[in-house]
Formats: sequence, C-alpha cells, structure tokens
Amino acid sequence: MPTGDETPQGVAGYIGGGGTSSGVRSGIDKLTFADESTSTLSATLTTARGNLAGMANSGVAGYFGGGINSSDVALSGIDKITFPADSKSTLSATLTSARYQLAGMANSGTAGYFGGGADSGGDVSGIDKITFPADTKSTLVATLTTGRAHAAGMANTGTAGYFGGGYDTGYLSGIDKITFSADTKSTLSATLTVGKYIMAAFANGNVAGYFAGGYYYAGGDFNVSGIDKITFSADTKSTLSATLTTATRGAVGFSNNLVAGYVCGGFDSARITRIDKITFPADTKSTLSATLPTAIYIPNGFADSGVL
Repeated sequence: MPTGDETPQGVAGYIGGGGTSSGVRSGIDKLTFADESTSTLSATLTTARGNLAGMANSGVAGYFGGGINSSDVALSGIDKITFPADSKSTLSATLTSARYQLAGMANSGTAGYFGGGADSGGDVSGIDKITFPADTKSTLVATLTTGRAHAAGMANTGTAGYFGGGYDTGYLSGIDKITFSADTKSTLSATLTVGKYIMAAFANGNVAGYFAGGYYYAGGDFNVSGIDKITFSADTKSTLSATLTTATRGAVGFSNNLVAGYVCGGFDSARITRIDKITFPADTKSTLSATLPTAIYIPNGFADSGVL
C-alpha cells in the first residue's frame, strides 16, 4: 500500500467499449504512461458493449463487467485483461444480474467491486465482489443507499472504496463508502457540488479521489466541467480551480498512481477523443497532444499502476 514516498511504477491506462458514431464497440485502447501515447489492443471485449464498468488488480489484471450490447441487451459477463501481455479471457463468474450503467472500483491485491447500475428490475443498489486471485464472485450484504445508475467509483486501496453520484428518481449528489476491512457501507456527510451522473472518477494513492465532469439538471440538462476532490484523511470535499477543457459527460477516468489522473473521451457537443490530465499534487490541468484513436462515449476503464 503506497505511503506517498515510493517511486511510481505506473504502466498504462485502458479504455474499453463505449459508443462511437457507428454504434457500441468491442475495442480496447491503451494510454502508455511513460510517453503518454495511445494505441489499440489486438485483444477485444467478448462482445461490443457500452455502459460497462472497469476496475483493476494493479500489476496483475484489469476487469470489464456488465454493459449493454448493440441489441440493447444487458450483459452479466466479466472480461479480464491480464498484464503485461494484455491478453483477454472471460471469467466463469458473472454478475448477479445482467446490468449496465454500473460502476467499479478495487482494493488492489484483494478484490474488486461492481456496484449499482440498472437491470430488468430497475436501478440496482447491490454490490458484487470479485475476490483476487481466484476471481470468484460474491455479493455484499451491504448495499448502496439507493439504486444508482451511472454512478462513478474510485478507491483508497487498502482502506475503502467510494461510489458517488448517479441517477435514481433524480440526480444524486451523495457518496457511499465501502470500508474494505468488513465490506460495510456508510454515507459521507460530504456530497458532490451538484447532483450528477455519467462522471469520470480516479484516485491519487491514499491521498484523495476525484469525480470529474458529468451531467446535471438546473432547469435543463447540462454537462459539467468541474472536478470534485475527496481528501481521504477526513473524507472532506473540495472543488478544484482546474476544470476539464470543456463541460463533458460520459468520459472515463483512471490514474497513474501518485503522478496524475486522466479523463478520456466522453461527449461535449459531440463525442470526443481528448485526454485531460490532472497532475498531482498541485491538481493542475493540461491536455495531452495524444488523443484516443476513436471518439468514444460512455466507455469504462482502469489502470495498471504496477504493484501497489
């Protein structure tokens, strides 16, 4: 578990699935941290899908769970990308129900979690757990405060994971916390600046987590450029002075641990290929010269930040 003084060993971030101008895709893009270049894996998802979730056992493998295919059929399968070969396999374990618009986060080295989403019964409050390395699935006794579609997830590895925002009967600003030691749920007193969904999220080691962009309602539906920060030591919320390049919904976030977070793709007035970078610890924003190979909306992803 990082303490803040290690030499970072980040490798790459991965962006899988999502919607393009020609429909949902099965492709997986890779952002290599060393030179901030992008490429596309030869491995693909088992089926084209959007509205999926991602999480990673850093240094070992990343996982894409759930989603909805080109026929608008919800999926329960979980694909695994094994590092460093970036080969794809499919778990025998599946989500408790076929669902989409879910969120993921992980206690790297121990287990990953897929929470919320929507299935045939409506918005979901349940949380599935994939225990590493056997990749077995269980379902937590704890549930989210309410069914949450299109929430975002990030984690303070070794301590707790967070599911923020989303949509139920309205736009949500609350943040639920899963404490890893016993998989118990609590709800932060801190909330997002506005109720919003379809955000990107990422974390800076054991320092802080970030919820970026999204979609909210204020007499009409609007994209968000702001970035909220949850400082883990006290679970307090602040809002960065830095913002995304444009107000953006449906992007994906991940981080090169202790170095920077990245917000990739999404939709402003159209699907975009842009990659914004938040450099830690100053939380300054820049935009990469590299772009995603394809303009993509509501993909998901994870990062291989090496062994944490």
